[in-house]
Amino acid sequence: MTRGPAFLFDLDGTLIDSVYQHVIAWRTALAEMDIDLSVWRIHRRIGMSGGLFVSALMRETGRDLTPEQVRRLQQAHAREFLRRHELVRPLPGAVELLHELSDRGVPWAIATSGRRQTAGAALGLLGLPEDTPMVTRDLVRHAKPDPDLFLAAAELLGVDPRNSMVVGDSVWDLLAARRAGALGVGLQSGGYGREELERAGAFRVYADPLDMLERLDELGVRNAVAEEE
Repeated sequence: MTRGPAFLFDLDGTLIDSVYQHVIAWRTALAEMDIDLSVWRIHRRIGMSGGLFVSALMRETGRDLTPEQVRRLQQAHAREFLRRHELVRPLPGAVELLHELSDRGVPWAIATSGRRQTAGAALGLLGLPEDTPMVTRDLVRHAKPDPDLFLAAAELLGVDPRNSMVVGDSVWDLLAARRAGALGVGLQSGGYGREELERAGAFRVYADPLDMLERLDELGVRNAVAEEE
């Protein structure tokens, strides 16, 4: 018997401290194509799929890109991010949080808008095996803010998404959670503020995974002592 709901985790900015590496990687990739986009505008789009990101930047810059240019841009982003991957670290409490959930028999999975090429390296950072339940952009038709990633992750675990909690750091995570029928938990470790996360649908907001770990009881995850009482 499991204790509490299943948890579906975003990756970048939620479990690993990688948001700004992604921002700089996109900034560098865009500069290669002579596209000047402010860093803050890029940050606001992190968490979207690469395709939606490109659509948004074309709208903001008024520049049209061919399918080949879009492909080259996404490849350049992946290359630049992997160049900076050695600077990425797990967020405080991330490793301990996942271990604690596993120890309590609570199912969890990772659902990320990143592709396996960039997301796979995070498993080692978190001390997780290659067969960790993880759904990447490559495996679904649409990424966030569509619900596909979280629906696929719930299916992978064999749980009802309505009995799941999506943990993410961006408004795109929380919008996707609402569309999947799951409760949303926001983390501020990706750079979004509490009010933004709450407006997007987060029913609880924590500073980072460590803060969430220390308050798991608020999310219905009980320990043996609490149940005996």
